Amino acid sequence: MDLMGMMGKLKETQQKIEDTKKRLDTVLIDEQSTDGLLKVTLTANRKIKSITIDDTLLEDKDQLEDYLILTLNKAIEKATKTNEAELDAVAKMDMPMIPGMDNLFK
Repeated sequence: MDLMGMMGKLKETQQKIEDTKKRLDTVLIDEQSTDGLLKVTLTANRKIKSITIDDTLLEDKDQLEDYLILTLNKAIEKATKTNEAELDAVAKMDMPMIPGMDNLFK
């Protein structure tokens, strides 16, 4: 087993994971309420970029709060799936097959 080669490969993979994380800051996820009155955009790293609220929602605080919770949760779920799929692909693509190592990326 070439330990030095594997260490180099690990470093390379870590760098690719860092690069992917940076790139995911530029991947935007859009989500909106079913009626389109509330729109949110966040990065695949789950940072909120924008929230657009229709004026009609400003009249009902409870409704607005419900809309925010529902729509943000849907957006976060989408962003998380994108994030995990991207990082998973990088990790799997470059990892030498070492027994037990696949658990590190879960």
